[in-house]
Amino acid sequence: MNLDEKYENLKEYIRSLCSVAVAFSSGVDSTFLLKTAHDVLADNCIAVTARSCSFPKRELDEAIAFCNNEGITHYICDSEELEIEGFSKNPVNRCYLCKNELFTKIWEIARKNGIENVIEGSNTDDDGDYRPGLKAVAQSGTKSPLRKVGLSKNEIRALSKELGLSTWNKQSFACLSSRFPYGEEINPKRLSMIDKAEQYLIDLGFRQIRVRFHGNLARIETDPDGFEIMKKEEIRKQIYEKLKKIGFTYVTLDLLGYRTGSMNETLGGDL
Repeated sequence: MNLDEKYENLKEYIRSLCSVAVAFSSGVDSTFLLKTAHDVLADNCIAVTARSCSFPKRELDEAIAFCNNEGITHYICDSEELEIEGFSKNPVNRCYLCKNELFTKIWEIARKNGIENVIEGSNTDDDGDYRPGLKAVAQSGTKSPLRKVGLSKNEIRALSKELGLSTWNKQSFACLSSRFPYGEEINPKRLSMIDKAEQYLIDLGFRQIRVRFHGNLARIETDPDGFEIMKKEEIRKQIYEKLKKIGFTYVTLDLLGYRTGSMNETLGGDL
């Protein structure tokens, strides 16, 4: 099946849902899904974005701006993960706990507005990693249209470019809680350290970046372009001094570079 056929199948599937609330994070996938759903369903499509300390303000601001520009009804709900029992201890099912709370709140907003379905933006690439959050998605009755029609991340980027979406080449992003090894406590101070460190690197020109938290050590993952930036001794020194001020004692560069789910590398194959 070619890309145009997949896109037509996506629109037809969304049309069959009649009305949807889109879980909207302003990332590549959810922006494409929201744009498509709104094009198909117009006012029968709303967006819902969760606000929390693990969601950077820049992402929230982008979500608000996109909905304003597109004329999409947008709801912002507070979904503070750290208030969920057990979440701050960072268990291996952390993502499940978060998504269970999040989609409960999105469904509440949907029902209050007479919306029949909740949809979210996972794609076929998400099937290849440990994703406990997808279990919560399925249990809540939330639908995943992009996965259903077989769209991959690269295909979503290609279609986003055709639609003129600025997110077509936006860096991949996951909530800041994913920067911590399982079992490492998550708290507001540590989340703030990660947020400040990543924002600094983005401001320096890094595009795809993760700062992984290992106690007093920050492990930076970046893409080939980021490695080029890191070749400059002056830049490396600036990064070290900045991250030291933020609260880290040591700063290191991961030689394998950026990869999704690197914190899952310690998990057994039975999860």
